[in-house]
Amino acid sequence: MHAFNLQAKPVTLAERLADLAVEALIDEADLSPKPALVDRRGNGAHTDLHLGLMHASALTLWPAFKEMAEAAIEFGEVGLPLREAIGRIGREGERAMLATTGGINTHRGGIWALGLLVTSAALAPQSRAAHAVAARAARLALLDDADAPRVLSHGAQVAQRYGARGAREEAQAGFPAVIQRALPQLQRSRDAGHGEQNARLDALLAIMAQLADTCVLYRAGEPGLHAMQQGARAVLDAGGSASLAGRRRLHELDQQLIALNASPGGAADLLAACLLLDRIASGDGMIQGAF
Repeated sequence: MHAFNLQAKPVTLAERLADLAVEALIDEADLSPKPALVDRRGNGAHTDLHLGLMHASALTLWPAFKEMAEAAIEFGEVGLPLREAIGRIGREGERAMLATTGGINTHRGGIWALGLLVTSAALAPQSRAAHAVAARAARLALLDDADAPRVLSHGAQVAQRYGARGAREEAQAGFPAVIQRALPQLQRSRDAGHGEQNARLDALLAIMAQLADTCVLYRAGEPGLHAMQQGARAVLDAGGSASLAGRRRLHELDQQLIALNASPGGAADLLAACLLLDRIASGDGMIQGAF
């Protein structure tokens, strides 16, 4: 075939949703300055993670997100067959992630949260409001995948120990940290003219101010959790990340959490979910006629 006759292959709905999920993970990683998390400044409270690894991990997950969306289109409804299919795809995606990262857990929570949301969005592409996508994802999360490993993750163990709501329960409840806190704060900060990066930081802080982050509980116990929640509230109360007083508080929170080895990875996963839902709801970059 002559080169001039080649035409770009149209992007499918599943491919575009996978694009959005990966973009959300990369945007979360790049956002700076995040307290005690990997960002453009450095590794935060982590010794085994860096920004390049977070990018590589996110890109590795594109096929899994695409296959989840395709499964949703194939099955066409919330039900056990779809739940088991995306569970299998998610575990395959996790294995690919671990192969890329040398066994380091970069995005296990992101696979769960964003995978459910991508699947939900593909099920009903005309119903793209954030609360509707999250509600369908919750219905999927409530179904029991018989093939899922029964070994408790660190997050699940910590959730049981402290009576906290882990990633599984957050999804089953319809992502309240995102729907009730992060997305409203994101919009408030945008409306106030704080700029997109500051608005995203404020959304992260709104999650941190209330979430019983199992990553923080695992690494630093209840003292770390209290420091995270109180410090995040202090930043928002001081005017948010767009204000000079808020930035000072944010720097203090960053230093305090690093000293405690308390990295809010659960909040970071939910910020990525927030960014994904925001893009889906707006139809940003979506295929003409699909959303």
